[in-house]
Amino acid sequence: MKPAYKPIPKDSCSLFRVERQETNQDFDYPWHYHPEYELTLILSRHGIRYVGNNIEHFFDHDLVLLGSNLPHTWINSAEEKEIPKAFVIFLNEEFINWLNNDQFPSIVQLFKRSNQGIKFSKEVALRVKAKLPELLEADPFEKCIILMQILKELASTEDFHLLSTYGFTNEFTPTKSERINAVYQYVSKNYGKRIYLEEVASHVNMSEENFSRFFSKTMMKSFFTFLNEYRIGSACKLLIETDKQISEICYKSGFESIPFFYKQFKKFMHCQPRTFRLNYQKATL
Repeated sequence: MKPAYKPIPKDSCSLFRVERQETNQDFDYPWHYHPEYELTLILSRHGIRYVGNNIEHFFDHDLVLLGSNLPHTWINSAEEKEIPKAFVIFLNEEFINWLNNDQFPSIVQLFKRSNQGIKFSKEVALRVKAKLPELLEADPFEKCIILMQILKELASTEDFHLLSTYGFTNEFTPTKSERINAVYQYVSKNYGKRIYLEEVASHVNMSEENFSRFFSKTMMKSFFTFLNEYRIGSACKLLIETDKQISEICYKSGFESIPFFYKQFKKFMHCQPRTFRLNYQKATL
């Protein structure tokens, strides 16, 4: 099922919007996307969070930053009598463009990483939580100051993990090397067919041995692990957005063997393709 577009109302400050969600109507929204970047802190509730092709349980103090148009939803598992509570900040494109200069390099990198979704630790969430109530009461100028303090906090920590994989988001976040970006572009165009290491190495003017060493050191994983991860991301997207047969998705995503496809899907997604599809369908009911 394709994600639904969710329009975000404009605030008096056109650069960002802050809201406190305290009802089921505010909290529960089906699998959706929007061009605004989103920072969400769950104050009270627990359930399952879906971001791109990532599935995780969430609990109190779940702090997540989502990139533009990244599909997501939080599915509540708490009892109906429990009141949902969350702080949500929506950041408009104009605000992101304003930050995209040499003055805020760490924050620029933060938003690039958010294209995959970023889950921060509880310790980081608690530090951010202390600043959020002020955003609702402050005047526009003070709101900007507080928001920049929050973004600085998020950009300076390494206590986080990324959620969705490259193949689902169609975005590449690491920018350490033009060669890595060239490899990503090559994979994004050719992942549906057999890819040989020699071809990729030649594409970036390197020998196979040097390329393998360079890629592993930069990405902290082998090229073929990255390739399989990308292909699984593509498969997840097809499982969610189409009704194609799983065997067709296997081959369309670049896998040549159905057993190997199932093995890799289990490795990266911790479930079988059919289960993954059914879970997403339940989330969007």
